[in-house]
Amino acid sequence: MKVLVTGSTGMLGSAILRVLSPTENELLCPSRQILNLEDVSATDKYIELNRPDLIIHCAAKVGGISANIKNPSEFLTKNLILDYSLLEASKRHGVKSLIYIASSCMYPRNLPHAMKEAEILSGSLEITNEGYALAKIVGWKTVQMMSVAHNWRTLVLSNLYGPGDHFESGRSHLIAAIIDKVAKAKELKLDSLEMWGDGTARREFTYVEDIALFIRNSMRQLQDFPDTLNLGSGIDYSVRDYYELVSEAMSYRGTIVPNLLKPTGMERKLMDVSKARALGWAPTTSIEDGIVETIKWYESNSMKGYR
Repeated sequence: MKVLVTGSTGMLGSAILRVLSPTENELLCPSRQILNLEDVSATDKYIELNRPDLIIHCAAKVGGISANIKNPSEFLTKNLILDYSLLEASKRHGVKSLIYIASSCMYPRNLPHAMKEAEILSGSLEITNEGYALAKIVGWKTVQMMSVAHNWRTLVLSNLYGPGDHFESGRSHLIAAIIDKVAKAKELKLDSLEMWGDGTARREFTYVEDIALFIRNSMRQLQDFPDTLNLGSGIDYSVRDYYELVSEAMSYRGTIVPNLLKPTGMERKLMDVSKARALGWAPTTSIEDGIVETIKWYESNSMKGYR
């Protein structure tokens, strides 16, 4: 099978490439210089020339809460362009199978229960990442319309963490941001570190390698999947819990100080993954083990531009 992975240098894309067998698949993992998804014409030519059997579309402009708050329109417009460019070219040239990587931020804010796939578009979005969420909703709808005649499917992912994550300020998500904060606090011998908000907000994180393995094991059975499928750990922890887990793993004994002037964010964001479990989804990495592996990767790569 000829498989195109967009965003192949990102955390999820690189994890997928690590688990896909090059002897069983012809892997296409073009750099931005070879496939610039912001160039509609060039993208069309690339798909026409290479004719992939399956596209795993991981490429997106992503960032943490501070980046989304500062520049919501950029997250909206850039992701709309990336998705339009690839999805239109894929439609035009008859790509039969496609996995679209979407995000749990597409769900309405503050649902009190685990979010089910049918609840997308059932309420208002969380304002702190509304631009990104709107772009992903448009991409999801495009794929859903194509799923009637083709094996185009959307995987709605929880927040991810693991090797290859971004740790620099402005781009990092919660776990990566905490790891970098704790490392700097230890380096500077600080006896406290700042936590945005009051720490009560709950978030679901899934280890990236578990997601990559599920995609590998499922990509030839897309016809058996619903058009939209939640994929997450099925467990959430409070923001303070994550600070404490990382601090414990890094042997940091300082005080975690809430900054109540900063946004706490949505109270809870947990997905119902029962449909995925029925299709074989069974993540094996505990949050404790996943954090340890992420810290190891960070410490090995922190001098290479990941901080």
